[in-house]
Amino acid sequence: MSIIRVLIADDHAIVREGLRTLIRTEPGMKLVGEASDGIQVVDQTRALQPDVIVMDLLMPRKDGLEAINEIVRENPQARILVLTSYAEDDKVYAAVKAGALGYLLKDSLPKELLQAIRDVYRGEPSLHPSLALRVIRELKEPPPLPPAQDPLTVREVEVLKLVAQGLSNQGIAEQLKITEWTVTTHVRNILDKLHLANRTQAALYALREGIAKLK
Repeated sequence: MSIIRVLIADDHAIVREGLRTLIRTEPGMKLVGEASDGIQVVDQTRALQPDVIVMDLLMPRKDGLEAINEIVRENPQARILVLTSYAEDDKVYAAVKAGALGYLLKDSLPKELLQAIRDVYRGEPSLHPSLALRVIRELKEPPPLPPAQDPLTVREVEVLKLVAQGLSNQGIAEQLKITEWTVTTHVRNILDKLHLANRTQAALYALREGIAKLK
């Protein structure tokens, strides 16, 4: 089983201590670094290349959103899980728009955080349904680029529906009886055509457009 290498970033020492203890005692996870501000998390991401970055939004020197933007700009495949106290719509939307793959509140249970880390590691969106609904309401701004002239194929729409349901590439492959490599290609094409940054944005797009529905 692969070991998930985790970097944590929070300006509160007591929060870092709790995360450190939780991750170090969890089989299959390894804490590779800690950061107490936005500049540190960007620097440590470059140096350590963690599998998952768990970070707060409100941090000194450089806030979480700035850090997410910088990290994703340098590495679009970076897997970031926001762990914060802020449930306001604009915070959630801004983090997802910046490239975060997951968004979790600090009052979540430890098992929920560990599952979110695993989901984000697999490239699956990790956004609580109540937050997802609120983000969808905020998704009224046009995308930064015009819609692609090439529409989604029937198969790509099928894949997008399953992405919105939170299935991994392997799960989608099993359900559609195609190879995982083919699913990966479809997901990449979907993101390119819709000018989206990651699976979380694709899932929210599908929900907003009525292509998929929350269970």
